[in-house]
Amino acid sequence: MTISRRGFVIGLPLVVAGCAAGGFGDYQNYAAVPHPRFPLPALSPEKIKPELRRREVDYDGSYKPGTVVVDTPERRLYYVLGDGRAVRYGVGVGRAGLALRGNATVGRKAEWPGWTPTDNMMQRDPHNRRYAGGVPGGLNNPLGARALYLYRGNRDTMFRIHGTNQPQSIGLAMSSGCIRMLNHDVIDLYERVPVGANVVVLQA
Repeated sequence: MTISRRGFVIGLPLVVAGCAAGGFGDYQNYAAVPHPRFPLPALSPEKIKPELRRREVDYDGSYKPGTVVVDTPERRLYYVLGDGRAVRYGVGVGRAGLALRGNATVGRKAEWPGWTPTDNMMQRDPHNRRYAGGVPGGLNNPLGARALYLYRGNRDTMFRIHGTNQPQSIGLAMSSGCIRMLNHDVIDLYERVPVGANVVVLQA
């Protein structure tokens, strides 16, 4: 078992490699996260499919270390470590026709971000109109604990990699185009990825 170079985040050891399903590493990865306003309860690994749990894995892609690769058909996100390794996360992705494709960069990051539905989201689902004034950050916010805002050039694509208050959506294609992660996982990714990092979104 190895400990990642980002092994201590928010005071908790995050063991990401070489752990058996449901083993010590899984419980550490999904342990309770203290916060003065928005403490995250522990998430039982048994409630996460093994293939969707955070893992350090072999990775044969040609991307440079520090690249974030979203494999939409596979419902996986990879943070490339280099030397043939990456951290793999399970993700939820956009419904057909509502997904980003190609390259982007992380234009900015936010902890416990607020959320306001776009005009298109309100047109597709009138239920979202009640949130037109915005939803403050917190445990009930759709963007979850962290958000990475994807840009092309200096323009916000309006796509994000973010946490979720619907953990059951991980592994599914049901979002409005953004990439959803478990809150525990997006916190881990957030600590690894700086503003300006390259993001590649692969489609079928």
